Amino acid sequence: MFPSVVGMTSSFAPAAAAGFGTGLSLIVAIGAQNAFVLRQGVRRQAVLAVVVICAVSDAVLISLGVAGLGAVVTAWPAALTVVGLAGGCFLLCYGALAGVRGLRPAEGQGLSSRGTTAGSVRAAVLTCLALTWLNPHVYLDTVLMLGSIAADRGSLRWAFGAGAMLASLVWFAALGYGARLLSGVLARPVAWRVVDSLVAATMLTMGAMLLLRTL
Repeated sequence: MFPSVVGMTSSFAPAAAAGFGTGLSLIVAIGAQNAFVLRQGVRRQAVLAVVVICAVSDAVLISLGVAGLGAVVTAWPAALTVVGLAGGCFLLCYGALAGVRGLRPAEGQGLSSRGTTAGSVRAAVLTCLALTWLNPHVYLDTVLMLGSIAADRGSLRWAFGAGAMLASLVWFAALGYGARLLSGVLARPVAWRVVDSLVAATMLTMGAMLLLRTL
């Protein structure tokens, strides 16, 4: 029994490491979710809530993919179409709002006003949930791609999934809490105009591409 336990442990680590690397390579790509986490991190608003939502959502989606939900999603393409339309419209609206902030920043846009109110936390949570669950690329990358790669691991597929979940947690925590290192650079309103303009360009581009691919 003891040798078998040692063997399972020695096999678990490489599978988990592979899952960590694969998950990280998919998450690090520039996207709407990462741009939002970065912005919240720099402003130091609802960072914990945003990081937890992103990490837990990824863990749920990865678990579904490892459990084999990818086959169900593939068999029901209409679901991705609906999510794609809703997500594309949301990204366009969010990008437009960011563009307005970039062109006409609100008074006191700099980091001098860091207060986190119940309203700002609620808005951040709802926006984060929408950016996560209304993005069909999340389902394609996390459920389908990671799920299919994990399936090749056989009995070690959950070790692979655990590694991918850890990668998600590490990345979002580093992005959310590490973003404050940029607070000195972004202390001036003009810097926020640049950030919001970049966020707007990212969101509008992704929203337009999403709608074009869906339609």
